[in-house]
Amino acid sequence: MSARVLVVDDILPNVKLLEAKLSCEYYDVITATSGQEALEKVETENPDIVLLDVMMPGMDGFEVCSRIKSNPEKAHIPVVMVTALTDVEDKVRGLEVGADDFLSKPIDDIALMARVRSLARLKMALDEWRLRENSANQFGVVTEKTNLMQEPVEGARILLVEDKDFDKNKIVQSLSQDLNIVMSVDNGMRAMELISSQDFDIMMVSLNLREEDGLRLCSHLRSNEKTRSLPIVMIAEQDDMPRVAHGLEIGAHDYILRPLEKNELIARVRTQIRRKRFQQRLRSSYEISLSMALTDSLTGLYNRRYLEVHLEKLIANNAHSNKALGVIMMDIDHFKSVNDTHGHKVGDEVLQVFAERLKNNLRSFDLVVRLGGEEFVAILPDVMPERAYFVAERLRRAIADEPVPCSVEGGFLNVTTSVGGAIINNGGHPIAAVLERADKCLYEAKHAGRNCSVFENKGKLDPEQYQEQERSFFDKEVEDALPPDDEDTNATQTQNGASS
Repeated sequence: MSARVLVVDDILPNVKLLEAKLSCEYYDVITATSGQEALEKVETENPDIVLLDVMMPGMDGFEVCSRIKSNPEKAHIPVVMVTALTDVEDKVRGLEVGADDFLSKPIDDIALMARVRSLARLKMALDEWRLRENSANQFGVVTEKTNLMQEPVEGARILLVEDKDFDKNKIVQSLSQDLNIVMSVDNGMRAMELISSQDFDIMMVSLNLREEDGLRLCSHLRSNEKTRSLPIVMIAEQDDMPRVAHGLEIGAHDYILRPLEKNELIARVRTQIRRKRFQQRLRSSYEISLSMALTDSLTGLYNRRYLEVHLEKLIANNAHSNKALGVIMMDIDHFKSVNDTHGHKVGDEVLQVFAERLKNNLRSFDLVVRLGGEEFVAILPDVMPERAYFVAERLRRAIADEPVPCSVEGGFLNVTTSVGGAIINNGGHPIAAVLERADKCLYEAKHAGRNCSVFENKGKLDPEQYQEQERSFFDKEVEDALPPDDEDTNATQTQNGASS
């Protein structure tokens, strides 16, 4: 997963060092050497993450972070403060003005990359929800603007997994001052029992449990459908940073190191509660817009009207971020003969299964739309061409490799699909032209014998080339697409399926 990182430091060698480290990991790095320049870059460059030095002349990092977080359009951008300060009060001050984390100088490379990857996933999830909310605003169904920093932090339900009595009592007592309901258990099995019967806003998991591996519990929580989007804060020892980094990689949101400091604990938990409630508010605003005017009643997918508004915003965002956009168009081969031979009831059943298989083989933040009849289109934000080819073949095989259950003699029909795709770089493309480019490739796929994929400037894809490799590629996409919005997105947008 790529991201645009803004590095802010008034000392040029520090900037160059961070720029080199991040560039080696293929991040797009932009830089600023003062607080004012940083604010200007946030406005003009729209970074995915800000690495912000605290001690700068003129406007220090605390003020820069506060100004970023006071802007409703930019408050969701993660900010990591980089500092040589060791005073807990400074750390708490930064967290209270909206910083997502602190990294101490000299920066540990493992911690840096793990935190950047983790926050990039969170930012991508929030970006997609904000785009959808903006689409709803354009239709006139949602008018209230949301701001992450204005979300309440009181009254959350918190589940704590900790078997050290001293730390457990300190956490319960500290977090209860915000009128939170804190339930504590000493093992993962008991935690899962509570989760199965109750809902929680946040979990805190010790990585130093005596009888089990807390990191494995975090992994299990991320793979469980009910807890996939639940914020997790890890509790660890000072020398646990490699395991903490691993936890961030598998989807944990934050961590706090022992000995636990009360104010830092409260500040970190408030940050996670605020972010979760912000995402929930975006989701609620978006759900208001889900009306029959925007969705296809048969398949539950969005219709052309929604696509035109949302795709326009994706293209504009694409131009702003310099990221590629994949457009994949599909239709069902010989669908007319299905209706003519078996009737429209069977045809509707085939369309429903077709839509379900598409959404189950795309990432939660991809968009899949029924254009009309048997025509569908999938929009893949932030995708490399090679990955788009894998996705196209995955979708084609998802239809062709398994008969479609329906009300015919024998209970199944063999169905295939033709696929046409285009990769959209930069912006300024009219929606009609974008769809026409993919449609032209779909037309070529039809004339190439159907049940195949054709991409612009690539031609017909070789199924053998994208078969065995695709499995490992799919595994990598699953890892990249573990942002905590998976469950939320699946619950609200029926078209979206498993992370890919």
